[in-house]
Amino acid sequence: MSRSPGLPGAFALTGSASFSEFLAALHPDRLPVANTPGPDGGWAPHGTTIVALRTADGVVMAGDRRATMGNIIAQHDIEKVFTADDHSLIGIAGTAGLAVELVRLFQVELEHYEKIEGVPLSLDGKANRLASMLRGQLGLAMQGLAVVPLFAGYDLAGQTGRIFSYDVTGGRYEEHDFYAVGSGSSFARGSLKKLYRRQATAADSVRIALEALYDAADDDSATGGPDVARGIYPVVGTVTVEGSRILGDAEIGPLVGAMLESRHESASGDAREGA
Repeated sequence: MSRSPGLPGAFALTGSASFSEFLAALHPDRLPVANTPGPDGGWAPHGTTIVALRTADGVVMAGDRRATMGNIIAQHDIEKVFTADDHSLIGIAGTAGLAVELVRLFQVELEHYEKIEGVPLSLDGKANRLASMLRGQLGLAMQGLAVVPLFAGYDLAGQTGRIFSYDVTGGRYEEHDFYAVGSGSSFARGSLKKLYRRQATAADSVRIALEALYDAADDDSATGGPDVARGIYPVVGTVTVEGSRILGDAEIGPLVGAMLESRHESASGDAREGA
C-alpha cells in the first residue's frame, strides 16, 4: 500500500480497526500505559465510588465526586462517569489521571472502529476491548497505579441493559442486577441489596443509586457525599434503547434534596421507600 511522502509507516498499516494499536505504532508515549509515576507516584489522586444497576429499560450508573490523595481530599468535584458511546457508559475508580486518559482513549477507540468498519462494536466487543486495554496497563497496576472501571450499556441485540466489572489484570465479569467498585463499594453494595428492585423505572433507579452512594459516603472517608453548599452532586448517567446520557445538576439537585430531607427524618435510612 502506497503512502504519501513524509507520513510515518503507521499510516500504511492494515488489518486492524484498533485506534490504540495505531497510536502504539505512531506515538506509544501518548498511551496511558506509557506514563510512568514520579517519585511520589503512590500519592497520585484516586477516585471512588461507582455504582451501576439494571433497570426495567436499561442501566443507571452513578459516581461520587471526591478524589483523595492519601488522607487528603485532592478534588471535590471530579467526574467519574462518562458516556463511552451512544449506547454505553463507563465509570472509573482507581488512579484518577490514568483512568481519565483510559476513558478518553476508549471513547476514541469505539468511534474509530465504527468509522473504519462502518458499524459499531457489539456490547460484548466493547467490553472485551476495554479488558484488553486494561491488560496493557498491568505493569502500572503492579506499581500501585491501578485503574478499575465499571462498564455498562444497552445490548441492542438482546434488548436489555448489561453491566461488566473488571480486575486489574483485565479480567472481565458480567454482573447481574447491580454492582459497585471503589473503596466504598462494599457499603454501596450492602445498600443496593436492600433497595434494588429489578423492574424499577430509570427514575426510581436513579434515586436508589443516590441512596447507595450516600450510604457509602457515610462509612467510607474516600467517598464524598453531596455538597449542597457548593452545588456538587453525584454524576449520574442512564442508557436505554434511545441512547446514553449524563443527567444535569438541574435534574439531580431536587432528587438529592428529597433524599437529604428523608435522612433528616431517619438518619439510618429506615424511613426510605421500600426499606
